[in-house]
Amino acid sequence: MRRQITLLVAATTSIVLLAFLLPAASLVARVAEARALDAGQAQVQFLTPSVGLDSREQVAANLIGTADGLRAAVRWTDGTWLGDPARRDVPASSGASEIESDDGVLLLQPVTRPDGATLVEVFVPAGMLRAGVSGTWLVLAALGLVLLGLALVVADRLARTMTRPVTDLAETADRLGAGDLSARAVPSGPGEVRSVAVAVNRLAERIGELLDAEREGAADLAHRLRTPLTALRLDVEALPAAERERLLDDVDAVSRGIDEVISEARRSVREGLGAGCDATAVVGERVRFWSVLAEEEGRPLDVDLPVAPAAVRVPAADLAAAVDALLGNVFAHTPDGTALSVAVRPDADGGARVVIADTGPGMRTDAVERGRSDAGSTGLGLDIARRTAEGSGGRLVVDASDAGTSVTMVLGPPA
Repeated sequence: MRRQITLLVAATTSIVLLAFLLPAASLVARVAEARALDAGQAQVQFLTPSVGLDSREQVAANLIGTADGLRAAVRWTDGTWLGDPARRDVPASSGASEIESDDGVLLLQPVTRPDGATLVEVFVPAGMLRAGVSGTWLVLAALGLVLLGLALVVADRLARTMTRPVTDLAETADRLGAGDLSARAVPSGPGEVRSVAVAVNRLAERIGELLDAEREGAADLAHRLRTPLTALRLDVEALPAAERERLLDDVDAVSRGIDEVISEARRSVREGLGAGCDATAVVGERVRFWSVLAEEEGRPLDVDLPVAPAAVRVPAADLAAAVDALLGNVFAHTPDGTALSVAVRPDADGGARVVIADTGPGMRTDAVERGRSDAGSTGLGLDIARRTAEGSGGRLVVDASDAGTSVTMVLGPPA
């Protein structure tokens, strides 16, 4: 918008300047021509009385005092010329006239003496007709450029004051789109822009209120599940020892899941925004945890971690949960002895890629869209990995075939 406003002002100013400068340039040319012709006419009027009354010698002397730039001559009664005529073939019957040519303007004035007719000729050269015109045109052109430059500077300043509030509003909208619900626009600029800024601030507040209400509802629902879960634990403890231990493990797993729901629901959406972690350290720690189970099941585990830290815009707990979900898929949905690999590859423009691959039977390509598993090698927990990757500004890529499955979490750089 700022550029368009500046271009509009430039076009308008140029039209106005042309409408003023072109007539001014034409007027300067006409004034210079009229000034030169007036000088020639004055010379004719000066010579006319002398030619009509004075002797030939006196007229010749007066021709010596001709004004600078003019050429004056007199054709005497006997047909001879006094001075340097610009044109010798003027008819004897010529009256007072002006003869224009490319070289200049010839002024003719017949004079009658007692002894015959004479003719006064004054030639105004073209250079004298245009004297000072070029310099004046340069001054006008320079003045036009200066005025145009000043107009552009003023237009740029005004455009900046008009577009800056819109730019700030766009930045606020981008921050809100990225999840920063604390972003607020400062109402400024034209009235319409201020109204939009106020509306955006109200929308951000409303979104925050709705998210907080949703999280509180999830937390309350999780708390309500604790009572039947406690009763279920008491019933399980009353069972025989053989079944009690297995069911207690399942109850503990459900309890841990409820705790995680409560913890996630209680965490404000503002927490962790822009927070990051070292993907190398987090993935390395989770691989060490799962390597024990991999060794028990005879699964070859290939780990490729960079030496340098790989900073990503994901909280460490969220990245650990996503890695656990993907590794859990491999262990749960591939036969024992299936080889798997884990790699962290930093991106040149920031962020990193976490690649978890296996040589299992493969999976459906639409599993990531549904976030659940069929009979493939991975699928359960893919929705967790997808949300984690997209929350960092990245994406989840699944490459499945009969030779195995590769899941790549593309994680964005820290904010």
